[in-house]
Amino acid sequence: MSEKLHRKTRIVSVFAATAISLACGTNYAYSAWAPQFAEKLQLSATQSNIIGTAANLGMYASGIPIGMITDTKGPRLSALIGMVALAVGYFPIHTAFERGPGSMNIALISLCSFMTGIGSCAAFSGALKTATLNWPLHRGTATAFPLAAFGLSALFYTLIADVAFPDDTSGYLLLLSLGTSLLVLVSIPFLHVVDHQSHTKYTAVPATEGRTRRDWNVLHRTKSNGSKYSSTSISPAEPANIDSRDIDTDESSSLMSAPGDLSPENEAISQEDHHSPWLDVTGLALVKHIEFWQLFILMGLLTGVGLMTINNIGHDVQALWSHYDDTVDKNFVEHRQLMHVSIISFMSFFGRLSSGVGSDVIVKKLHMSRFWCAAASSTIFLVAQICAIRIENPNHLWAVSGLSGLAYGVLFGVFPTLVADAFGPRGFATNWGFMTMAPVVSGNIYNLCYGAIFDAHSERQPSGERACSEGLACYRSAYWITLVSSFFGILACLWGIRHEHVLKRRKEAELEAHHA
Repeated sequence: MSEKLHRKTRIVSVFAATAISLACGTNYAYSAWAPQFAEKLQLSATQSNIIGTAANLGMYASGIPIGMITDTKGPRLSALIGMVALAVGYFPIHTAFERGPGSMNIALISLCSFMTGIGSCAAFSGALKTATLNWPLHRGTATAFPLAAFGLSALFYTLIADVAFPDDTSGYLLLLSLGTSLLVLVSIPFLHVVDHQSHTKYTAVPATEGRTRRDWNVLHRTKSNGSKYSSTSISPAEPANIDSRDIDTDESSSLMSAPGDLSPENEAISQEDHHSPWLDVTGLALVKHIEFWQLFILMGLLTGVGLMTINNIGHDVQALWSHYDDTVDKNFVEHRQLMHVSIISFMSFFGRLSSGVGSDVIVKKLHMSRFWCAAASSTIFLVAQICAIRIENPNHLWAVSGLSGLAYGVLFGVFPTLVADAFGPRGFATNWGFMTMAPVVSGNIYNLCYGAIFDAHSERQPSGERACSEGLACYRSAYWITLVSSFFGILACLWGIRHEHVLKRRKEAELEAHHA
């Protein structure tokens, strides 16, 4: 493959991955239709949160099996699975809304919601894996585009629905069922992982950048098998014994084993500014390393905070407006809900894009840790929770939705790269699946706490639906929980920065001892 065609293929694949990701973040638009759905089917806030949590559960709990499929069978199969699951999940929900109360029980609706989560996870896994494999030397920037599109997804579909189906929740749900699956379907043919074997110019890590890492890998290979620095699930390649022409580079190939991507002598240093000695760890071997638990706990603390606001901003809007001005009609409140979903989506998009690109700048130009991006996310989350606890005027609620979306975007803009840097790209999709188990726990806890607190302040109306008119008191207690979680998130980030610094100093000391 010529250099020009090689680069064009990689660029087209990033566009395809970005388009697929645009169909995968619609679970974050749940607040745009959840209050109307709950009202028509006469559901409580807790039941509504169970449905929303089921989507999050499908998204995050399916990460491990979907990741294994992506790593072993290639991104296209996982994207195809995602396309089918999105259609199977959203269309029955649309049907239930059309038929009204009693047409479908909570368990079945939650199962359909769970399927939308699986579909989002599968399609996004294929998109993210493609971007990660095709741009190994610019991983943060390349993954920033599909990550940003994922964050923009809710805004994208909300704007289309607002034009095509104004004040029509049924039309919005129909758009989600058809629009998401069709967008993935038309993008799959362009989702291609290039063979770096035929492209020799996209090869070199400059000698000045790679010297320290090359020295570390030389030292790494001289360690005894009993040393903790060689306890990886997949041993690092020995460049001297590898003929790059003999290595398969199909869709399942990893960055580390793409021989045309790096010359043999530099193959072991393909990970940019990789401070962790655990090269290519995947599967259950992850649980043996403190780096995994550090990232897992951090993700759990912060994603739970974000998911609670993302899933319940619609209820926040309803509660504040019913208390602030009880003369406003339902259409007005619905438009405000859509506005806040759009704010969250746009700010998430901005946060993901700036964090993904910014993390590369932080590492390459400032020679600092990517964990500073996660620390920024934690701090923004903390400010957002303070705003949520204090804001009683619904006209100022944009501060909560905007800051929450920004913090969530910054977190997910850098986190996949943190995982790839920590454990290598070979089993990235599987490792990312393990990491996404964290929100299954925290998301469930925080969402169900919000639902229970909101229901405790709600009253059943004569028409059958439940409503709370106490304003901020309807949900304030829930945000005290997430405030504490945000604070501990900041502490976890600072610990991660310190731990990374200690590892780096330890490597330098051992290198000096090796050369002495």
